[in-house]
Amino acid sequence: MTAKAPSGVWSAVKRLGARSRRWDPLCNLGEMETLRLAGIRIFADLPEDELAAVANMASESEIPPGQLLAAEGRVGYSLYAIESGTADVVINGETVGTIGAGDVVGEMAVLISPPDWSAPPEVAIGGLRTASVVATSPMRVIMLFKRDVWALDGRAPVMTQRLRAVLDERRAQDAERALGNQRAQSEQGGSPGSDPPAGNA
Repeated sequence: MTAKAPSGVWSAVKRLGARSRRWDPLCNLGEMETLRLAGIRIFADLPEDELAAVANMASESEIPPGQLLAAEGRVGYSLYAIESGTADVVINGETVGTIGAGDVVGEMAVLISPPDWSAPPEVAIGGLRTASVVATSPMRVIMLFKRDVWALDGRAPVMTQRLRAVLDERRAQDAERALGNQRAQSEQGGSPGSDPPAGNA
């Protein structure tokens, strides 16, 4: 059952601007031990060469509470693997879930279509975000640009297969949620223009 998002969360969604879409990465992960990446579920148990490939392309950011990781209906440029912290997933003003350490967000906009390889990675156009994601605690996230994710398809095939599995699961959840909304609307009186229930004609 969905819950109405707190006013502060919904206000953060509506206040999206350039500041909330662009973060300066704290550092590239290439010089860091791959053990840190391996502690995040999507990267766990990857071969060492795949972990190294991801580390060479990934960057990290710290996100304060109330900050947006993604805004529903906006173009997505990157995906995020959550190392620590929590966030609410908001669709049409309703909180539909909570995510935390080990979860991945933003994969749908990134994987929906190949990137423009001639564009810089930070502006390679992605698909539209299907939900807003708002930090509810201090967060540390590992960020991969759309173009880098697609480039890893050959260098880190196990990881990209996992990402596509997450994508398939999210699509199934979205379809189930849409069906549930349709059923709820039907139970509340049917769709506009529908025939009256039998016996009321």
